[in-house]
Amino acid sequence: MIAGYSDPPIAAHSTTHSDGILTRDDAHSARFIAEVDSAAVYVNSSTRFTDGSQFGLGAEGAISTQRLHARGPMGLRELTTYKWVIIGAGHVRP
Repeated sequence: MIAGYSDPPIAAHSTTHSDGILTRDDAHSARFIAEVDSAAVYVNSSTRFTDGSQFGLGAEGAISTQRLHARGPMGLRELTTYKWVIIGAGHVRP
């Protein structure tokens, strides 16, 4: 379940990996971005852009869906998680 987001279908089916919304309403997109707890949040764009090379991170060896995956001594860098927000105009990836 997505913490804070009350839309039942999204709350019930989210993987917290990547979620998207198609809307013309700026208020709906702002609420979606703020409340959906996913690593990548898309507005008017395909979720197929969730890829390390698309984000400029290089090739992926694997995808982690865990929030904390560091081991051993940890500083702030290891405790930091990111939320990627992608806003498009109907962009798709073949």
